[in-house]
Amino acid sequence: MNKRRFKEKLAYSFLIAMISIIVLSICIMFYFIISRGIRVINWEFLTQMPRKAMTAGGIFPAILGTFYLTMGAICFALPLGVSAAIYLNEYAVQNRLVRIVRISINNLAGVPSVVFGLFGLAIFVKFLNFGVSILSGSLTLGILILPTIIRASEEALSAVPNSFREASLALGATKWQTIQKVVLPNSFSGILTGAILSIGRAAGETAPILFTAVTFYSMRLPKSIFSEVQALPYHIYALMTEGTHPESQVAIAYGTALVLVLLVLGLNLIAVILRNQFRRSKKW
Repeated sequence: MNKRRFKEKLAYSFLIAMISIIVLSICIMFYFIISRGIRVINWEFLTQMPRKAMTAGGIFPAILGTFYLTMGAICFALPLGVSAAIYLNEYAVQNRLVRIVRISINNLAGVPSVVFGLFGLAIFVKFLNFGVSILSGSLTLGILILPTIIRASEEALSAVPNSFREASLALGATKWQTIQKVVLPNSFSGILTGAILSIGRAAGETAPILFTAVTFYSMRLPKSIFSEVQALPYHIYALMTEGTHPESQVAIAYGTALVLVLLVLGLNLIAVILRNQFRRSKKW
């Protein structure tokens, strides 16, 4: 008995140590970014155009470009991902082919993002001739987050009790009416959470938009979906690697990093709040 308790305490201590290391690492990272980035953040930094080859001014075009790219990605991926999840969970016969499709979706979620960037360059930029543009970048990011949306949506749909479906069908509703009026409303919180978390990931990706959407410096805001844009992740990368005035550009890069971190954390916080609200509203 004493040996078992010793092993249990040892395992518990190991887990606590691992969690402490992770939390400490995150705190150190946040302190490092906040302490260096907070110095340059002000209203002008968030609302002005860049000046003097990115050595002065603000990051408003990068914020706007990130917004365009992430909204374009979610508008493309969300309907497609939810539709795929509905088919896989509600219509498809659960055979070997469907299991292979699910495995493929899971594997696709683990593909490095730079591969998606190369795919977007080959298909959207070159083959479809969209050029380096908001459209190419949004479609590439949409494909990147599509597996996450499909898996989150399918899990949310499968969490709805089968008795709900059976009761709806027993009352004379069709299959689609059951999905539309019963299944989707009761799985909406999970679908929405997956979508918002996917937005957070899309907002922080650099490699996919590196080849398909962004430019280092521009004095003009995008005029159409075929325009190049600046974006926060690439803005940080460019300032730290391509600039010729590091004394001023490094400070701007840390300020941009802090804005990006706060943006992603804000989206994740919204996801948690919405998920909890919808869970409380459920009666089952």
